[in-house]
Amino acid sequence: MLKAGIVGLPNVGKSTLFNAVTRTRKAEAANYPFCTIDPNVGIVTVPDARLYVLKDIAKTQVVIPAAVEFVDIAGLVKGAASGEGLGNKFLTHIREVDALVQVVRCFEDADIHHVAGNIDPVRDIETINTELVLADLETVTKRLDKGAKDAKRGDKVALAEQGVLQKFQPVLNEGKPGLTVQLTPEEKVIARGFYLLTDKPTIFACNVKESDLATADANPYVLKVRDYVKTHLACEAVVISAQIESDLIDLTEEEAKAFLKELGVEESGVGSLIRATYHLLGLRTYFTAGEKEVRAWTIHAGDTAPKAAGVIHSDFERGFIKAETVGYDDLVKLGSVAAAREKGLYRMEGKEYVVKDGDVMLFKFNV
Repeated sequence: MLKAGIVGLPNVGKSTLFNAVTRTRKAEAANYPFCTIDPNVGIVTVPDARLYVLKDIAKTQVVIPAAVEFVDIAGLVKGAASGEGLGNKFLTHIREVDALVQVVRCFEDADIHHVAGNIDPVRDIETINTELVLADLETVTKRLDKGAKDAKRGDKVALAEQGVLQKFQPVLNEGKPGLTVQLTPEEKVIARGFYLLTDKPTIFACNVKESDLATADANPYVLKVRDYVKTHLACEAVVISAQIESDLIDLTEEEAKAFLKELGVEESGVGSLIRATYHLLGLRTYFTAGEKEVRAWTIHAGDTAPKAAGVIHSDFERGFIKAETVGYDDLVKLGSVAAAREKGLYRMEGKEYVVKDGDVMLFKFNV
């Protein structure tokens, strides 16, 4: 299962957010730096309203959503790349995840200490990115030095690696993250082996106070973050209120809805964050639907039908014959598989078919 790491400065709401998305109180959330030392890990279900529509069509009571893993990583401070704070330990934890959710504090509260003494989300983003860039620059420089002799001898692997590293080095030298480097698909495969911290897909979570959530689109801190990450990092920013979600953990579904309604919002933003992170990881969903259950299955964007079948069981991929397929929108519009078949929208797809997000599928195989 792919992992998304929750990162940020100390006291920005990382552990509170982790508790919110995992619906637990697993991570300590305290008003002092480094209250998280070893990362907390939790499996998070991906909210998907489509499952409950399919549940009614399939006439079943069992719904199994997709899931993704979140990791709560200790707060980073200035100088981490040279060992400040938790330094190298923190950076190692980041290296082990597949994508990053960078939490940015977008609220004033005199009772919650900020390591820099005041609120400035763009400065906070730059502090973290600088440390990650410095760590990556050291990695790239070492790898360039290490592979120089092999490249000089004409070793093809070394030459290919050197070519990609030489694309990263000047960008990192300018203080820009690795994810801004333009690479071919082949170069991206090579770059994955470098495990660069700034080359990971990243989404920014603007953490606001519960009283500011309904008007978050006018929040000056949120506006600054959105503009900065779009302009400088080509990334997306979402708004969340980690404290609201933390308060919702112990409420029933009905109580939670009533609480959010009082605040003038439908959700705290954590549902949107989970869905955005799922897509950020390059993950997509297809469904199986029958009387036994409706289930969301996780695949990578671009996966073919046999690969998707293999997610259920390796035998399905090995003995794949065909996939009976109907698009979610078509099935919902017509109300049943029989009606979709009648309209010619229930198709037989072969081994080359690239599965689309929302496909409802039934696999035929023979082993």
